[in-house]
Amino acid sequence: MDGRPLPAEVPVARNASQTSAPPQSHGGTGPCLPALLSPLPFTEGDLTAGCEHELQAAVFGTRDSVDLPLVIQQSNFYRNLCKRVERGDAPRSALSKLEHLLEDAGPQGWDNSWVRFPLAFLNEEARATLRADLRADKSDAASPPRGDERSFFVEREDGDHWVRVPVSYLLKLSLAQIAGGDDDLPAGLRAAVRDLQQHYLSDNSSPELTSFRVVPLRASRGLGRALGTEAAKRLLLTYLLAEYANDEFRLRALGQDASVHQSASPSARQREINEAVTDSFYRELYMSPCLSGWERGEEKLEYMRLCHQVLTWSQLCATVKLRDAGIVANNLMVPPSLSTLSLANNGVHITIGSRRLSAMGRAGHPDWTPAAEKRVGDLVTKVVEHFMPLFPGVFSAAPRRIDFRQFHPELVLGYLPHELDYSHLRPLWRRWRRKADIKFLGATITPFGPRWIDAAAGTLLGLRGDFVPDARLLEYLVSPLSTPESPALDGSEGNWDRLKSDLADHGVFHKRLSLYLMFRQRFAKQHGFCGYEGRAHSLFPRFSDLGDAASLQALLCAHATRLVATGAVAHADIPDTPEAESERRQFFFAGAIGLKSLNTRPEAGNRFLAGLLSRAADAKPSRRYPDRMKVKLAGYRRALVASLREDSADLVEQLGLGGMLDGLERRLDPATGEGAAEQLTRGILAVAGARTPMALSAREFDEAAEQHALGLLRAAHLAEGLESLRADLALAASHGHPAAAAAGEWPALCREAESAFARGSRLDPRLVRRLLAATVASIAADAELDHLPEANDAAPVH
Repeated sequence: MDGRPLPAEVPVARNASQTSAPPQSHGGTGPCLPALLSPLPFTEGDLTAGCEHELQAAVFGTRDSVDLPLVIQQSNFYRNLCKRVERGDAPRSALSKLEHLLEDAGPQGWDNSWVRFPLAFLNEEARATLRADLRADKSDAASPPRGDERSFFVEREDGDHWVRVPVSYLLKLSLAQIAGGDDDLPAGLRAAVRDLQQHYLSDNSSPELTSFRVVPLRASRGLGRALGTEAAKRLLLTYLLAEYANDEFRLRALGQDASVHQSASPSARQREINEAVTDSFYRELYMSPCLSGWERGEEKLEYMRLCHQVLTWSQLCATVKLRDAGIVANNLMVPPSLSTLSLANNGVHITIGSRRLSAMGRAGHPDWTPAAEKRVGDLVTKVVEHFMPLFPGVFSAAPRRIDFRQFHPELVLGYLPHELDYSHLRPLWRRWRRKADIKFLGATITPFGPRWIDAAAGTLLGLRGDFVPDARLLEYLVSPLSTPESPALDGSEGNWDRLKSDLADHGVFHKRLSLYLMFRQRFAKQHGFCGYEGRAHSLFPRFSDLGDAASLQALLCAHATRLVATGAVAHADIPDTPEAESERRQFFFAGAIGLKSLNTRPEAGNRFLAGLLSRAADAKPSRRYPDRMKVKLAGYRRALVASLREDSADLVEQLGLGGMLDGLERRLDPATGEGAAEQLTRGILAVAGARTPMALSAREFDEAAEQHALGLLRAAHLAEGLESLRADLALAASHGHPAAAAAGEWPALCREAESAFARGSRLDPRLVRRLLAATVASIAADAELDHLPEANDAAPVH
């Protein structure tokens, strides 16, 4: 999310440590840096935040009513496959598998299906919105329609015209329909409803939703808690919009039940469809048409298709690196699917901005040039990457079971061959194999290759595979490794473009794509603000977990920026080599896998990492690798927290984050069960009626995870949204704000909705409409209430 900063006039607070000028920087960051970064950015009064959610959409109904199975059955791909089977050119098993996947989806629904309904159900404003979004260039009123315009309409045999759109765009149409004449919405709120449409994006496969406003982070409000409550209310509104569409556009009466929820991974059915069809047909089925959020939607769609093609090829190229690293042998290699699922994974991007740096960037400050911004930003990014292992499985997670038959390195290692140097990848894979339950009579058994043999061997020998805390971070390209000639973070302008060119030459990436990084700088000239986007967050069990993650990310921005400003760290302290990048990032991926320990070589030039490792009490020489240290991941994470407490004690106090760090230490202790992976896994096991993940097969675990996301987890998220709505409307009422009056009888509405969510029952359509009006009224007032000193102080502490 491009979390634009608030106006620069807002004063920036100083703390005691900022009153004296810091010492001169070294390492090429520039002679004006100390004065430029004083007072310190990313501190009290300077912080802003926003986030972007990638949601999971599903449509429930039979194969004869829902768009996705209808499109597959009516496709040339399906007809040609039937003819090839009849001629004997294709195995009957291929058709049987696809037919099996076209059976009614049951409680899981059809992930990322579109919906279709009569065009006559749209009122004039919704139709005008659709017409505008179907222009090839939305900025030009005279623009011709998109070339694929016909794909959004269906002419039925009875001559009736229907519209067909993805759920991501259905949400925007709901807003347009409400603005165009819903009687439950006060006229004064119609402009607010129109403004919300720009935040509902059609991108990748899933609906994307950005913060409705830039949120100021203040210690008096619990810092990141403000972002968590904003997100909770935003997701509540999104759920209500889907329910509104089901009633207003008669979707349920037509055999379609559209739904949105939070889930980090695509369903088991979508995975299997991905394996059963070609990559081209998969893109036709699942790539969003980019109707909303882009001036030239068709161009954006072509960009997304390019992303999928490149990442599919990159996934295949990763297997070559595994062979070259000696991790797989040719006769045992099981190549991944010819169509990647990486773009169907759903995460949360949290962006932290600095008002002061943004104002300087927009004003063209003579010292805060794009070159200076890049030099500082790259170094801050390198520092923060050392602390990123504090996030996977701790604040957010995507737990997943892996069966023995799936435990091939070319399948489970995903894009890691592009992200870690072979000197770290080989030991990591060796430790992962030791962790997994794939041993028989003391010997580690490697899957053989053919699936039926691996399935039989797993059953007969009792080989169960493994369980990982955050599979999402293994299934998409988080941060490609720099090349020796083109480092990504050396502080020089144009380094990202040079790296992309190098990666393209090796089949890893493409020059046209935005460079993927787990922690990515946002530039004043390009994005309109200065800040950093954390892209490593998967599924949050609670919105309060999201708030805590935002608080930690804000603290890391301040901590790293001060280290740079004071000269405590320079580019030379963190070498710009692939080996140094891989060395610090291996801890992050180890957290996603759930490894207990790693081998590292801190004396290899990374003085900053060596300083952090010196705080890890349980580090010791490795017996297998004499030139390396064996470090427990838990010890390294504790050392990171100790570093923040000791080196930035004043920042922790100023931002009121002592309690957050206490909570972080509890999360890091598996015995407490407070980590995100533990929280989500407990919920999944409760649905499955199992005691441990390893008691389930991968398919059973996946199906239980889908039911949990659609059931108890969504109900808990909606309950948090209601609590945020209730608290914000109570604050508005206490100040006589008109939002409380516009919301109607909101206390009774919240109680009625809360009761329905607790029972797991649907909301009455009339209640949906009244609750929509109350939520919009509260959202419209948020920007004004942000400036009250006690704003959100009454919000619940989850």
